[in-house]
Amino acid sequence: MEEKALVLDYMARGRSSDIKTEPMAQLIGKAAFTLLEVVPRPGVEFKSLDEVYVGKDERPQIDHIKKRLDYKGLTNNSLNELEGAIQKIVLSDEAKYIAFYNTSRSISLKMHQIELLPGMGKKHMLQLLGEREKMPFTSFEEMKKRLHPFPDPVAAIVKRVAEELEGKDQKFYLFTRPPSQEKEFRHGMYGGHDRRDNRDRPASYNRQ
Repeated sequence: MEEKALVLDYMARGRSSDIKTEPMAQLIGKAAFTLLEVVPRPGVEFKSLDEVYVGKDERPQIDHIKKRLDYKGLTNNSLNELEGAIQKIVLSDEAKYIAFYNTSRSISLKMHQIELLPGMGKKHMLQLLGEREKMPFTSFEEMKKRLHPFPDPVAAIVKRVAEELEGKDQKFYLFTRPPSQEKEFRHGMYGGHDRRDNRDRPASYNRQ
């Protein structure tokens, strides 16, 4: 369940293609990077990367959530802000993503979750597994000191999240929910879920 989200784009008059003109914003959730389109309450305006409450309780800034978006529904402004927003989310919950590096696992006889991150190969994976066996990582800075040469651990997650959101030929989802999974905001982090195993039925995000 998403509780908080960051603003990617705010449109004071909504989309030009919409029949009904009303303010609109596109958001990205902080828990599972869910893309949402919302209508703010009267008088509320947003700036890019503002944090907004989108949970089940009363939403002070949001009138209602229109829908869950897919990547193709993002505006150009949202696309421009996307990786910066993902990075901000990852850095704001460092312990959660360090836990991924400390607990990531094999997803097949030939593939490890680490190898799904852009820029990460088998040598990087073996290096990381060797170091974390000695002592778990505690921060991104510590990872950079102990692992070299090694891709930037933050940038690797940011790029992976962006790829999962884009959804092209993705079989496994480490940090986001598969596009077809529309059942509220529940998400199994680091599951490496195969999208073909998903049988959840659609559900509305609007408050009843």
